[in-house]
Amino acid sequence: MQHLRQLLEIENSELAQLLRFSLYGLEASLNQARTEFPLDPGSKICDEVLQELHSLLQPAPPQQNTGWEDAPDELKLSHLREAFDSDSELSYYLGNSQLQSQTDSDLWNEIQRKLLRVPEDLAVTWRSRTLDLAQEVGAIADNSNLFQLPFIRDEIIYPGLTGTVQTQGLTLYQQALSTSKIPQGNASDLPAAFLFLYMNFIEIDPDLHHALKSVFSFDVVSLHSKPEQRDQYIDALSDRFQRTQKAEKNTDPLSILRAWIDMDEAIHSLVFVPPAERYSWWGKLQHESRRILKKVADEAINAGNEVRIRQLSGLYADICASSKDDLQLDCGGIPGEVLTCLRVYARINQEESPGRVIFRSSR
Repeated sequence: MQHLRQLLEIENSELAQLLRFSLYGLEASLNQARTEFPLDPGSKICDEVLQELHSLLQPAPPQQNTGWEDAPDELKLSHLREAFDSDSELSYYLGNSQLQSQTDSDLWNEIQRKLLRVPEDLAVTWRSRTLDLAQEVGAIADNSNLFQLPFIRDEIIYPGLTGTVQTQGLTLYQQALSTSKIPQGNASDLPAAFLFLYMNFIEIDPDLHHALKSVFSFDVVSLHSKPEQRDQYIDALSDRFQRTQKAEKNTDPLSILRAWIDMDEAIHSLVFVPPAERYSWWGKLQHESRRILKKVADEAINAGNEVRIRQLSGLYADICASSKDDLQLDCGGIPGEVLTCLRVYARINQEESPGRVIFRSSR
């Protein structure tokens, strides 16, 4: 176990990445098997193994300032912090919380991750501005040092920096998904891709929350401040991934559709406060699940079923009859409007299933 931890802690190591993704796959598979075989004689030992895996995969605690990192009032990127925090258009989409990072490296990544939640045109403008301000203090973009997130395609999300400030950027990396050791589904392997992407993103972004009703139905919950909620959300996401796989193997169009509605809900229930804008990087990423869901619904219709799927949006008063157990926030968007659709409304052969949304309070 000691050597596993040592390898996982090595930065910029392909071997460390391979080990991490493999351990995530093992953890997800054991969690699913534990649920399916509760009376198995190995259950107690399996629980202990899962605890050890969970401990191994926890992110390392932040290092204390030792003099090698700039103190908060000496940040080279302090002008970038001030410009970002004072921008009213960004505040409209991100809320009024100030940047929290204490080092230039963390500040760069915190800003770039927040830009993934604002409309793409605003993000492009600000991404260019961040590079200009970084260049003014002797730091330039570096696309060679990137933290890899497993997904179904390769995509540089944002660059790192080299020069006076050195830090990793972020990229989607298809090969990382292929080493995950989880058998993948038929619908573009998207459930497996989201499972592994979310497992990794939750580790690096403390702003993430969940709103999955089956885990906690009364509020939007921080995954950073409530680690038990993080674990339960990942378990639920893994369970829905496994159920989607089983449904696709059975090839029944309605079973596949119902499993995909549940999977899509779990995917869209990983949220920020306020939720990411629909046409942001995050919004477009999550919408990939909705596109697959529409294809699955079309296949059920072609098989002779009556199916209607509706993504709920617009004025909350206009859609509340089609939703249930909705959540309310007092920030983000326009008062009285839906901020994000967590679960689609569905009507399948005369059977109705309400949707679920987060909406902005009207006051």
